[in-house]
Amino acid sequence: MFIMELTYTVPVEAVEEEMDAHIAWVDGYYASGVFLASGRKVPRDGGVILAHGVSRAEVERIAEEDPFTVAGVCAYRITEFIATKTSSDLAPVRETPTP
Repeated sequence: MFIMELTYTVPVEAVEEEMDAHIAWVDGYYASGVFLASGRKVPRDGGVILAHGVSRAEVERIAEEDPFTVAGVCAYRITEFIATKTSSDLAPVRETPTP
């Protein structure tokens, strides 16, 4: 599983210009089952996406195609973790560490 943390690199007004395209991109990955949760950071200097079911190379490719990235309005930090404990709602995506 991955935490995709994005940080805006320009004023939020420039980010807003790309928001519709970004939302459409996010919706596509929800539809495919890759994104589990997403939203703005507080304070509003970026956002966070929780993704699963893909490799690190795939999640990096996904981040590169974000309209925010293409427009140069954000930078991504991607953290991989093993979700060994979850709420019951997220039980289907629990992971078992490999030795």
